[in-house]
Amino acid sequence: MRMRPTLSWTPDVSLPPGTTDLGPVADALSTGGVLVLSGAGLSTESGIPDYRGEGGSLSRHTPMTYQDFTAGAQARRRYWARSHLGWRTFGHARPNAGHRAVAAFARHGLLSGVITQNVDGLHQAAGSDGVVELHGSLDRVVCLTCGDNSPRRELARRLEEANAGFAPVAGGINPDGDADLTDDQVGDFHVVPCTVCGGILKPDVVFFGETVPPQRVAHCRALVGEATSVLVLGSSLTVMSGLRFVRQAAQAGTPVVIVNRDPTRGDQHAVTRVALPLGTALTAVAEHLGIPVTDPATV
Repeated sequence: MRMRPTLSWTPDVSLPPGTTDLGPVADALSTGGVLVLSGAGLSTESGIPDYRGEGGSLSRHTPMTYQDFTAGAQARRRYWARSHLGWRTFGHARPNAGHRAVAAFARHGLLSGVITQNVDGLHQAAGSDGVVELHGSLDRVVCLTCGDNSPRRELARRLEEANAGFAPVAGGINPDGDADLTDDQVGDFHVVPCTVCGGILKPDVVFFGETVPPQRVAHCRALVGEATSVLVLGSSLTVMSGLRFVRQAAQAGTPVVIVNRDPTRGDQHAVTRVALPLGTALTAVAEHLGIPVTDPATV
């Protein structure tokens, strides 16, 4: 039996508090070969809330699990109604200074790779190449019956046509693209099937309670093994899908540096945790290293 996902943990109060010293971040990047592991906290400055920080979505919202999604049509109706409404905002989010800084570090040859736990595509929009999307991406849709993969924009068009006038006011948008809606607001929202086989459509993301594809995990483990250091950006590392790579690095003696305002589940494995806003911190490091941080929309 698959267990319910780990959504919270208790910080180790014996560990030192976070610092504001960006020296370890700059030192790691100046050496090169840095593997970035990013989480929801990197996208908060783009208007997408994280899960566990101050005002995080878990305080009001329980993410959809794979088991719930596949268990019945009503759960899928709730999910797609919320996700369809959330996509209208989520799909228009723009990269922030943190995403742009990561792309700038990569352009200057300081990174060995980028692994993201986020499903928002903002690393790529900022100009990063070869990003490993650990949990997939909301801009793709997969059929659970035939495996057909299609663009989210096409599904959005079909859902708009099938649910004309659907425009409830959401209580908030979550990191997984869900909007907060009541059951009354969901109403009789119409879910459309796969155009190839009529099967069940699911966003091409790894839900809570679902496993990351083994080949993707193996690729990430290889990247960790090749890195000179691992730089964690905006992740609480609560779930094992990201924490295992931090543990792997620490066990191999590869330095781990974390930039996250709140304590993380991986702090015990890190050289240091910098408790600063990511956009401010990464921009400051880029300036220190003499690296310009540009907006891809202006170049």
